[in-house]
Amino acid sequence: MQNTFRTLASIAAWVLFLFGLAALAMGMVRVLFTAPALALVSAYFTLGVVSLFLSVVVMRLRKDVS
Repeated sequence: MQNTFRTLASIAAWVLFLFGLAALAMGMVRVLFTAPALALVSAYFTLGVVSLFLSVVVMRLRKDVS
């Protein structure tokens, strides 16, 4: 069971990390090439930062279980 948890935690952390990077990148693309509303830019950057933070939390939980 421990190996299964570690595998699933690793997958979840990578998905969250990649989603966070993609959200930050898309936010930057929107800022550079269009004139979006402030709420939209805030949403992109908030989702990106929260996703990156959650990926760190998942990796810490994975490390503590081992």
